[in-house]
Amino acid sequence: MNILEIKNLTKKFGDFIAVDNMSLSVAEGEIFGFLGANGAGKSTTINMIAGLLNINDGDIKFLGKTIRKNKKLAKRNIGIVPQDIAIYTELTAYENVKFFAGLFGLRGSELNQRVEEALEFVGLTDKQKMYPKQFSGGMKRRLNIACAIAHQPKLIIMDEPTVGIDPQSRNYILNSVRKLNEMGCTIIYTSHYMEEVEEICSRIAIIDHGKIIAEGTQAQLKTIITDTKDIWVEVKSTSHLNLDELKNLVGIKEVSVEDNRIKIHSEAESQNLNKIIQFFISNEIEIRSLEEKAPNLETVFLTLTGRMLRD
Repeated sequence: MNILEIKNLTKKFGDFIAVDNMSLSVAEGEIFGFLGANGAGKSTTINMIAGLLNINDGDIKFLGKTIRKNKKLAKRNIGIVPQDIAIYTELTAYENVKFFAGLFGLRGSELNQRVEEALEFVGLTDKQKMYPKQFSGGMKRRLNIACAIAHQPKLIIMDEPTVGIDPQSRNYILNSVRKLNEMGCTIIYTSHYMEEVEEICSRIAIIDHGKIIAEGTQAQLKTIITDTKDIWVEVKSTSHLNLDELKNLVGIKEVSVEDNRIKIHSEAESQNLNKIIQFFISNEIEIRSLEEKAPNLETVFLTLTGRMLRD
């Protein structure tokens, strides 16, 4: 079931087309990566999903209902973790979460319970009486997340939640994303750190100039730019190496040797790594190192857009 369906979505600012006839779907229960360089239309799309920007053309359906006519439904069930930290420095951590949770209609004991649960989830229970100005960058990011999840939304949009923080805080937030997903939340995740997207996202869409130019799993995206991979094998000696026998293994297109390093050019879809290893063992050729090189997500992005993610 799709929790979010975008069909022929268009947004213009004067003569500038920020989002150009976009169609996209996000399945319930997935962590969906949404990638685009600055100015690609990513933030504009997010703002329309959240109901913060009006739609020129097309439609967005959330839980099967059009957002245009059901803005309250969307706002009650969508949480936003913005790229720019949105917390009040004059309020304590507890007061911040309570204020934002109250905007969703929570009151009384239920409100207090949700605030406590959100602060516990992000590891700030013991800091709840402190003010954000006393917090590190990572703690502010975690408080930002608490403010977005206290009303227990079905869909959480995280826009660069780890930008500018230390590695320990980044790992904490990534683990929090996984836990939220395990608890039943669907997550749309944007980041300029490709390794994060590769680590946690089940499916990914790349937007450029307001259009979706690629969509699918990591494996599917990588096959867009190449259907091959390289396997490098360093051996103790090549004296017993039978190149013809190696070349005849399934999926292998080309083999070259440089000193004691063997480069095997293979079809990406061929699950032949075990057979290659077995070949060297059977021929009593000692393997010193082995490395499989396939295009990563950053290579895919650069190839498709022609620019770095932060351009």
